[in-house]
Amino acid sequence: METYKEFIKRKNKQFKQEKTVSMKHISRKKRVYFVRKAWTFMPENKEKVFIIERLKNKENNKIYYRMGYYILGKIGKAKNKWVWGQFCPMFPENDLENIIKKAKKEKTIL
Repeated sequence: METYKEFIKRKNKQFKQEKTVSMKHISRKKRVYFVRKAWTFMPENKEKVFIIERLKNKENNKIYYRMGYYILGKIGKAKNKWVWGQFCPMFPENDLENIIKKAKKEKTIL
């Protein structure tokens, strides 16, 4: 099973190679494309890793920030694999401030 440290190392390498991010438009009728400009990972524990990304919209060149998390799956095909969190991230009391400070230090947040 991949540890959170190994996962972060792997994702950093992947993100450096794969710059384009695609996601469904809120209308669900088309896709929206971004260029991943920067990112910051911060583990909450051994099974959850928060992320902040700075994304540049390919259509209008506006900058967007996305916050999310990855967790170690618990059931089915995802069991013991790192998967994108499906819900709005919830941060323990000090972690929100800490990841924002870390993202500013790493120049993810400008």
